[in-house]
Amino acid sequence: MKNSKLRRLKYFMNPIDGRYEDLMTGNIAQNIFKDLMAGLVVAMVAIPLAMGFAMASGLRPEQGIVGGAVAGLIGALFGGSKYQVYGPTAAFIPVIAGLMATYDHRFLVLVSFVAAFFLMLSGLFHFGKIVEKVPHSIVVGFTIGIAFVIAFSQVGEIMGSTEKVAYGIVNQVKFVLDKFAVANIYAVAIALITFAMCKIFIKISPFIPGPLVALGFGFIAAKTFWAGKGIILIKDKYGSIPTDFGVITPPQLDFAFTGQVVFDLIYYASAIYIVAAIESLLCSRMADKMANNTGQPFNPNKELWGQGMVNFMTPLFNGFPHTGALARTSVNIRLGAISPLAGIAKFTFKLLLAAFLATYLEQVPMACIGGILLYVASGMVKLKEIKEVLAMNKFHIALMLYTAVMVPVTSFMPAVLTAIVAYFVLGRFFDKDHAHQHDEFQDPDFN
Repeated sequence: MKNSKLRRLKYFMNPIDGRYEDLMTGNIAQNIFKDLMAGLVVAMVAIPLAMGFAMASGLRPEQGIVGGAVAGLIGALFGGSKYQVYGPTAAFIPVIAGLMATYDHRFLVLVSFVAAFFLMLSGLFHFGKIVEKVPHSIVVGFTIGIAFVIAFSQVGEIMGSTEKVAYGIVNQVKFVLDKFAVANIYAVAIALITFAMCKIFIKISPFIPGPLVALGFGFIAAKTFWAGKGIILIKDKYGSIPTDFGVITPPQLDFAFTGQVVFDLIYYASAIYIVAAIESLLCSRMADKMANNTGQPFNPNKELWGQGMVNFMTPLFNGFPHTGALARTSVNIRLGAISPLAGIAKFTFKLLLAAFLATYLEQVPMACIGGILLYVASGMVKLKEIKEVLAMNKFHIALMLYTAVMVPVTSFMPAVLTAIVAYFVLGRFFDKDHAHQHDEFQDPDFN
């Protein structure tokens, strides 16, 4: 047993593994070029998304840029998927925003360290297949709920308001009703045009970084034909975007461990663990299907180990928790990426682009960021996935609806945990397929 764990640990810590098999097949130079080009385009798509996710989470825009770059590198080196792109994701927004409403970034680093430790242990003790058994109905419901949380979290930016919007969907709906008549129509227009541009360009070609083009439109609009219209820029809210990407943020240890602090530490670490584990494994599985992978499949246990490494290193470099990013992974595959080299390239290109564009990015309207996140939220609700759940049975339909409603009404943890408990407790009575979903599995690592 001990030797098995040591061999598994050695395997997990080896960044050069079988995931590069397709890179060495056929024309190697052409394969490398495809991965590099995929990394470049994904970097251009990721910069505005990373900024948006960071600001929606109560952090600064540059923390999303550097965090996404570091996560992309660490995930590519130590993850379990050939194709997956790592970065900030929408599912983390309500978790991190809730934490940042009370604590600071150093406490977030500490929480992420705890979650990272358990992610790495989960990989080492082969929990990968167990985590994957969370039913599709809960995942779809959770995704729908998060989409509503993200969309309503941007009402202040979209309406061009200078007032701080209180956290929580009830407060956000009330804000819309109270401030609708005094919304800045130019900010609303920028947000809607940004949303439309993102939707249109992704359909035209994956080589067009729609979100980055939309930022360019917002920059021009605020500088020229809509100048002086009260449009709030990123620099108005956050100041200049620094390009010192080597900032190290240690975890916070100098505070009193009261009962509330201990509870919050466990609560948020558990939330980060669950989001990182479920989303990364789902993304890896989706990536193999989308790429028609006939070679080495993704390794769920190595993926959990890699997620632990990502969530240990990324917050340390002034970032925040990250996981596998579904949208950017799909773009990566559509661009022809065949190995983790694309993720490594994304790290380099993203930091270089951000350093070059920093003075322009800080002059982008906040409404642009709101429009991009509105686009992200709309893309999370997929009719095909909802139909798949509706084709199941009434128990799974109820699970989806329950999770979708409870995520925005309560918060992530109560909604998802109660849904999972209901599935395992009541599933044996109401779900005819429940027994077949918990058969023994073969460990894909060393047996």
